This record gives sequence, C-alpha cells and structure tokens, in this order.
Amino acid sequence: MADLAPARPMIEIQGLQKSFGGHQVLTGIDLCVAEGDTCVILGGSGSGKTVLMKHMIGLLKPDTGQVLIDGEDLVPMGAEDLARVRNKFGMVFQAAALFDSMTVYENVAFPLRQHRQLSEDEVLSRVRAKLDLMGLPRAVEGKFPADLSGGMRKRVGLARAVVMEPKIVLYDEPTTGLDPITTDYVDEMILAAQRELGVTSVVISHDIASAFNIADQIAFLSKGVILEQGPPEQVRASEHPTVKVFLETWFGKND
Repeated sequence: MADLAPARPMIEIQGLQKSFGGHQVLTGIDLCVAEGDTCVILGGSGSGKTVLMKHMIGLLKPDTGQVLIDGEDLVPMGAEDLARVRNKFGMVFQAAALFDSMTVYENVAFPLRQHRQLSEDEVLSRVRAKLDLMGLPRAVEGKFPADLSGGMRKRVGLARAVVMEPKIVLYDEPTTGLDPITTDYVDEMILAAQRELGVTSVVISHDIASAFNIADQIAFLSKGVILEQGPPEQVRASEHPTVKVFLETWFGKND
C-alpha cells in the first residue's frame, strides 16, 4: 500500500524573533502545524507562549521571520488582509471571555450576527449545532455566564469560537484553574472539535497531563526557544535537561 501523503502545513513559523525594549522574548522560532492537527505549546510562565500565539493571529509583528497561515505570510500584510486571514481563526480565551450581559445563545450567535448575513432561522440552526457538539442542553441557552460552572463557560466559549466554522482554533490556557474532572471535559471538547470539524488547533498550556492527552505534537518552549518538538512520545523521551525537569513534575509522581 502506498504511503499517505503528509498533511499540508496550516501554520508555518520560520526564524521568528521578537524583542521588547531590548529584551529578547522569542529568539528564532521554527514551528510547523499540519492541517487538522492539535499542537500544544507547552512551557512555564514567561517562556514566550502568549507572545508566540499573538504572532500567529497577526496581533504582533516580528522583528524578523515569517508567519504563514494557510500559505499566506502575515508579516507584510496590511489591516484589510489581516482581517481577512483572522476570519480563519476561532479563539478560546483563558476565562472564556463571555459577554456577561448576554445569554449563552446570544454569546454564541454574536459572531454570526457581526460577520454573516443570515436569517434568524439560520443563526438558530448554527448555534444549536455547536452547542450540541459541546454537549450543552437546550436549557442552557437562556442562562447568563454567571449562572454557569467554569467548565460550562469553557464549553460555551468553544461553541462561540467554532460557530463561524474556522480553519484554526487557538486556545489560551484552556484548563487553568479547573479541577481534574472538568479538565477532562475540556480536553474532550478540544478533541471533539478536531474530530467533528477538522480544525487545526494550537493550545497554549503549562498543563502537562492535558498536553499529553490531546496533542498530535508538542512544542516545548523555554525562554523564547523551542527546546524540543514532535509527537508526545518523542518529547517524553527528551534528554534536554530543562524539558526533563519540567516533565518530571508530572511524570515523576505518576509513573
């Protein structure tokens, strides 16, 4: 049987460097995320994870390097082209970032009403399809974010992120502050979005257990440099001392 052709790159970062006020934050990042894969960028606080993610969506311009999204380089783009490319992204924020004054239904419908010319029947159909995907019952539609558990807010946040059917979903520390059971639910919804929608996912995290649960590949970032990248089993076997020490905080007590 012939080998399957490798998936094409959805995100390619080449030679990315970024400094602020003379402080070098990213010092030559090379990263490739294949279409449909989940890449977890793993690292501790101050490693440069959030700065890297902001480059992926064009919120920051690098000092040097390229950021290719679906084959297009963001770096030289003007505002109009950046806005067009950003429509390929959905974003799940650390605290879900739902609008407190809107119901669950209104939160998820918001991007459709802002960016699509749809009838209310079409909005209803799309919103309910994404709430169903996240395992949320009809009864939740009229609730406000304050009435929801942390895990449910995360699921509503992901439903809103995918309601426009983006090609890429970015997750900013999606399991921070959650108990282990809720973390498992969040991991499953990330996998469900990949499985059911075929999205390419990039997850910024310091949660080792979650990373090894959901990742097709892991990029371990420390002080602005990727020290190890590849499938989870490759990263787990890394001989780099910084990677080993970081991973032992989890695997050392769970082996």
